[in-house]
Amino acid sequence: MNYKIVATDKSLLDEIRKKIDNLNKPKGSLGRLETLAEQICLIQQTLAPKLCNPCHLLFGSDHGIEREGVSVSPREVTWQQMKNFTRGGGGVNMFCRQHGFHLYIIDVGVDYDLTDVEGIINRKIARGTKNFLYEAAMSEEEYERALAVGKEMVDNCHKEGCNIICMGEMGIGNTSPSSIWMHLLGNIPLKDCISAGAGLNDEGVRHKYEVLKKAVENFTKSPYNTHDMIRYFGGFEMVAAIGAMLRAAELKMVVMIDGFIMSACALAASSLYPEMLEYCIFGHCGDENYHKHMLQLMNAEPLLSLGFRLGEGTGALCSYPIIQSAVNMINEMNNFDNANITRYF
Repeated sequence: MNYKIVATDKSLLDEIRKKIDNLNKPKGSLGRLETLAEQICLIQQTLAPKLCNPCHLLFGSDHGIEREGVSVSPREVTWQQMKNFTRGGGGVNMFCRQHGFHLYIIDVGVDYDLTDVEGIINRKIARGTKNFLYEAAMSEEEYERALAVGKEMVDNCHKEGCNIICMGEMGIGNTSPSSIWMHLLGNIPLKDCISAGAGLNDEGVRHKYEVLKKAVENFTKSPYNTHDMIRYFGGFEMVAAIGAMLRAAELKMVVMIDGFIMSACALAASSLYPEMLEYCIFGHCGDENYHKHMLQLMNAEPLLSLGFRLGEGTGALCSYPIIQSAVNMINEMNNFDNANITRYF
């Protein structure tokens, strides 16, 4: 699947900065709000940006690598949580309600029959990926289908007037592909990319490292490109999120990025289309070890660092009021001329 993602047009930049600098405040005194407002103005190509109909896409899937004991949480937690989300009982539900996001729950590969569960969109590709210790997690056809699911969901939101969107995930074992993507895309030693996930102890982390090390060795025996790497290790929910991020950037929407897993997806997406990063706002630096290093690979500066390691998109959702503040600042603050205040710089 190909995308036409272009860098933001910078011809408006001087006017944007002039408007921000002329607001009745010391120059630069609102820090990140000013750079956020600048970024959103460039994305929307306007001096008066708006945030409309925010949406959150929560993709769920299971991972074959979970069978190797790389996660402390059992596989059934994926489908149990997916059901829980439909009842409004998850962290993602709470934050979507609080910040006015429309939540879409999408099954792209949960190893459980959720077809009759009201509130879950059925786009199941398979009942989990294959075990990438021994073979590719998904076929080329499955990879394209997962990308297409992400694109479809973004298109649906865009048609409803959404111009700011974020993605979350539910999939036991998905820190493993995230760590491998970080290792291969960032050229960082694998041992420096592996964390405790949902709560592994030291022995569990050592076991996880040995499993992933062997999987990477098996994969790198033959030439590969970025698409191959994403397909070989990724989960359906992760590839769907990549498809969603790329389509949102193509449509010039603001893309909010969550914690470790979604940052890994952004890293993979930007390795294919570097321009997509201009549309991304990184909401949160999570409590996963090495998340900070992953963000540095993209020169990303997260808005929050609250120690989250929940996933689901919760860190991104919590950053939304800061993004709102940036938009309100450029639209609602008075300027020096109208306020009859001497401009002193």
